[in-house]
Amino acid sequence: MSDSLKELTETVRVFVDERDWGAFQSPKNLALALCGEAGELAEQLQWLTQEQSRNPEPDRRQRIADECADVLVYLVRIADELGFDLVEAAKAKCLKNEKKYPVELVHGRLKRRDEYER
Repeated sequence: MSDSLKELTETVRVFVDERDWGAFQSPKNLALALCGEAGELAEQLQWLTQEQSRNPEPDRRQRIADECADVLVYLVRIADELGFDLVEAAKAKCLKNEKKYPVELVHGRLKRRDEYER
């Protein structure tokens, strides 16, 4: 696990432990909370043009950052509760995606998922 993610995991773990919230934060409950936070993130980007979403005004940018942080904290909590390294899981998933979507087949193309699986 990267040092910064280890530090974040420990910071969040201490925060939760100090408040005695661990009993309520099962992986299922954390995943449901994550869905809610992802919805709040989507809300900040909803109805923006592509350009506006890439260059949000400063106050919206801060709200987006706050919602991204909430999503990240819930991901970190789920990984911590289940005892896996989130960075290693993401790297492993990237390797799977490299095999599933090789550059020579997908670069510059937009296809349905089932077309890549043939």
